[in-house]
Amino acid sequence: MKCYYDFHIHSCLSPCADDDMTPENIVGMAYLAGLDAIAVCDHNTCENCAAAISAGQKRGICVLPGMELMTSEEIHVLFLFSKLDGALEFSDYVYSKLPKLENKPDIFGNQLVYGDGDVLLRSEPRLLSAATEIGIYETARLAKFYNGVAVPAHINRGAFSILSNLGMYDTDMGFKSIEISRGTSVEKLICEHPELDGLRFIQNSDAHSLNNVPDAELYLNLNSCTPSEITALLSVE
Repeated sequence: MKCYYDFHIHSCLSPCADDDMTPENIVGMAYLAGLDAIAVCDHNTCENCAAAISAGQKRGICVLPGMELMTSEEIHVLFLFSKLDGALEFSDYVYSKLPKLENKPDIFGNQLVYGDGDVLLRSEPRLLSAATEIGIYETARLAKFYNGVAVPAHINRGAFSILSNLGMYDTDMGFKSIEISRGTSVEKLICEHPELDGLRFIQNSDAHSLNNVPDAELYLNLNSCTPSEITALLSVE
């Protein structure tokens, strides 16, 4: 079956995202866009994933718990999990690797945590968009340990990516799939970086506002559109 997806959507828990990117609003927009599966991937946290999954169940949309981790090299890596408990355990681990910096909403933006039905629970006080102590070579192993998959984010973007920060991709990093910006020519990218050949390429919106959630266009071929099938597919070349 065709599973139309977008695995990189930020909620209002990311300080750089709009406050109206609540779990219910994200799922509602994904439903209108015709998407079958989405992932909420906030910066260094999974705390809005439970509410998003609950909203998805009401709409018949598969919601993967996810995160956009910032490594010690200031590289963004998507983490997609097959189960919520693994995602929340990983979120706690990442909190222990964050610098003790306080968020300043007037400068960085709000960091809003929601419960089921878009009930506002609290504002997260620690700054979530900082670099963690986790290195890029640790990420694939950590994702597997927590029953998920790590996917380097927007690898060809000019900031916060493997190619922009390191200048090359190393196969020893252990990834099987990578994210490229929408509209990128895979052939041209492989020509410029032949070390990427053999990896699976996915494209996502990296939406920070509701009008950035795309209409259904990109899809994966799956037996069933579930978190376990999706993470399993992205874990193999």
